[in-house]
Amino acid sequence: MPDQIWALVMFALVATGSPGGATTLATASGARFGYGRSVPLILGMVLALAGLVAVSGVGLAATLQTAPVLELSAKAVGSIYLIWLAARISLAGPPSPTQTDEETPISLVSGVILLMVNPKAWAMALGVASSFSKLASSPLVLGGILALVFALSACLSLTIWALAGGLVARWLSAEWHWHLFNGTMALLLTVSIIQLWV
Repeated sequence: MPDQIWALVMFALVATGSPGGATTLATASGARFGYGRSVPLILGMVLALAGLVAVSGVGLAATLQTAPVLELSAKAVGSIYLIWLAARISLAGPPSPTQTDEETPISLVSGVILLMVNPKAWAMALGVASSFSKLASSPLVLGGILALVFALSACLSLTIWALAGGLVARWLSAEWHWHLFNGTMALLLTVSIIQLWV
């Protein structure tokens, strides 16, 4: 059992730390708003991921495997939303000294929604539920273990990505630097969506 826990921890760290939609958004938010103002986004994504893997551990994986149209629909809706976000990021210029309502950071609720429509998160949650299903005899205990491990891993990973974004922002002194950075973040977000369909 301890070996399985360590395997789960390593899996969670790699899965939450690897580049994808959530890490790209955390990096972009850290660069644009700083770490402190990115915390609601990070917490929203952490809470949503913990809930998603918990529900998957309890039984969502089996349900989605019997109804593939639900999984396909979630992928399609999530991909469309993430493409819209990528377009928004790519069109953003440098942050203005006086931030308007349009330039407010992503909220906790929006972070939850963003993670829930992220196809990579769904695939990861379903994969981890089936891969580590023998970790606990009770589905509720399994869901709790998965939620705790993924919440802690995601919190650490997204914090590192947001802080990295904040460090990168210090080097973005010209307007074209911001356009290049935003374009790169949008491209990475789009590539993470394409990978799910290939």
